[in-house]
Amino acid sequence: MASEVVSAGPDVAGVNSVGLGFESHEKNRIQVSNTKKPLFFYVNLAKRYMQQHDEVELSALGMAIATVVTVAEILKNNGLAVEKRILTSTIDMRDEARGRPIQKAKVEIVLAKSENFDELMAAAAEEREVAPEGDFALEHTIPGEIVL
Repeated sequence: MASEVVSAGPDVAGVNSVGLGFESHEKNRIQVSNTKKPLFFYVNLAKRYMQQHDEVELSALGMAIATVVTVAEILKNNGLAVEKRILTSTIDMRDEARGRPIQKAKVEIVLAKSENFDELMAAAAEEREVAPEGDFALEHTIPGEIVL
């Protein structure tokens, strides 16, 4: 089975950059893998990209599609993003184990900042400042989420 690649652009530490051929998408495109990083890595990375570029493109192949959809839904349901475009397709790949061609499903979701994005991010940053140091639950909350 072909491996899936995480590509988060040139500025993100610990993540390899992959040339994508589209200059406009290089800086705000995240290729998601369902095995490489935890879900909230992608949620937080997408927030950072939206802060820098006003929109982000989430892309995935095969089994990672569920992860991309979940990331997009978390951002939308928390009022941080609005959906601009969803593209689906299949791509031809070679099954490395068997040496024969296979097709994989592909999805690309483009999200833009919501009207409330900046104020929600500011509120979340403010909450982190007043949270006791080392309080994991508060550091990993979503704006508007209730922490018990």
